[in-house]
Amino acid sequence: MATIPEDLSYTADHEYIRLSPDGVAQIGITDFAQGELGDIVYVELPRVGTKFAARDVFGTVEAVKAVSELFCPIAGEVVAINERLDKEPALVNTDPYGEGWMLRVRAANPAARDGLISPAEYAKQIGA
Repeated sequence: MATIPEDLSYTADHEYIRLSPDGVAQIGITDFAQGELGDIVYVELPRVGTKFAARDVFGTVEAVKAVSELFCPIAGEVVAINERLDKEPALVNTDPYGEGWMLRVRAANPAARDGLISPAEYAKQIGA
């Protein structure tokens, strides 16, 4: 059974977002997504300073089974990437909501929640 933390928002594409009061969002893929992908062997992330519109592709995750695109849940500028994923991509498998985060984005509009879904809606989507 996939873990679905109640303090996060989700996308239909299996990304999560943890928005802090300062308008910086931590983004990664969900526990369900990493489980479906299997053993993750490579994560491609953008450079700090890159700007994205909501739903833009920000990178890819490569697993033994497949390669998947990653979509930015909100518009904003990348202020940090998880550099540990270069050498330890399996952190996405072992701790997707903690050490396996992918990037931090300063939200262009912290109030914008278009396209984000609640934990209950996400659970229903994945049949949890």
